Amino acid sequence: MKVRNLYIGSALCAAALCSAPASAQQTVYVDETVSETVYSCDNTNHAFANWRNNWFIQLGAGINQPFVERGVGVGEDIKAIDRQRMTVAYNFGFGRWMSPYLGFRINAIGGALHWDNPTAAQPNNGWTKGKHVNVNFELMWDMFNSLGGINANRVFSIIPFAGFGGDYMWRIHDSNGQFAAATNINGTGDKGLKDESWTLPVTAGIQFRFRLCKYVDFFAEARATFYGDNWNLCSYGDPVDVNVAALGGFNINFGGRGWGTFNECDYVGQIAALNNQLNGLRAELLGTQQALAACEAQLPCPEPVVQKDCANAPLMTTVRFTINSAKIMPTEEVNVYNMAEWLKANPSENVTIVGYADRDTGTAEYNMQLSERRANAVADALVNTYGIDRNRLTIRYDGSDSQPYSTNDWNRIVIFTQK
Repeated sequence: MKVRNLYIGSALCAAALCSAPASAQQTVYVDETVSETVYSCDNTNHAFANWRNNWFIQLGAGINQPFVERGVGVGEDIKAIDRQRMTVAYNFGFGRWMSPYLGFRINAIGGALHWDNPTAAQPNNGWTKGKHVNVNFELMWDMFNSLGGINANRVFSIIPFAGFGGDYMWRIHDSNGQFAAATNINGTGDKGLKDESWTLPVTAGIQFRFRLCKYVDFFAEARATFYGDNWNLCSYGDPVDVNVAALGGFNINFGGRGWGTFNECDYVGQIAALNNQLNGLRAELLGTQQALAACEAQLPCPEPVVQKDCANAPLMTTVRFTINSAKIMPTEEVNVYNMAEWLKANPSENVTIVGYADRDTGTAEYNMQLSERRANAVADALVNTYGIDRNRLTIRYDGSDSQPYSTNDWNRIVIFTQK
């Protein structure tokens, strides 16, 4: 098919050149240099993931211990930590791993807090308690993926994290049940002091993660949250209050935890092949340009003598269709235009429009109807769009009974033949 098309195309081209005046010829020149590009890559695997992947919910519990007003004493050391003051902490969070190395989470921890609270004025004040909830935005770093390579199935990972957020503490009162509003550092019983506080702490810690399966991890983490000195409504002793927590629980991973990877080196061969193909096309264009220049050099040329030594010879132009369609595609409209121009240039010629269908799709009866619609669609375009006399056109449709091509999808086509 390609040889026949090139032959007929060359003939039509020659006829067009010879019928046009020499002054109307225009030559388009292209760069004769055929480029050769060398591509390089660093053979690095790059990770990627859809934004829907690698989300998780965290559920946990543990203990926390406040460190407040440490170092205050009168005549004797006062305990900074009383282990009996450790309380239960509850944890909920959600987040996403944005890459194998970096993730984020919104993390909430809350529960009751107890702490020793003796003062210089009241050395036997005992302990104070309150309730609090702390919500943080935290960034997490997967140390093992960063240092040891990406592995979604790694059983054990160490994940440092840091963040900031807000903390609300309320119902702050001492062991006798008196709210902080009833007692201050001077023991004067002044009223009007608050029994709640809002603070903006920062948090840092480290998590140890154990992979149980694709969707569930067990974690254990230690964290410290740093507050201003008025977190517990007492501003003496050390200038920073700290709450230390140890937590354990489970991460539930939505869609599992994993990453796609690509290596740009995998595509170097394809890029080189496309470049070679482009160079080949440029070389063909250069050869065609040279042939055109040689043809122009012979102008004017004698009128060609056309001899019809065969009947029903297929013409160059064909119109292809998509599967189960009789609509002319935009890419095929140029072929209808070329045929219309040929008919206008050869007013004594008539053509037969033959429609076909692919044998592998549809029944023989349906394919016959489909090939008829395809042939009529091309005829209508020639008549209605380009003004070709319908009497010069003969419609024929062979369905899938006849297959001009051995490649089946090429048989969704209309072929023009000379009557």
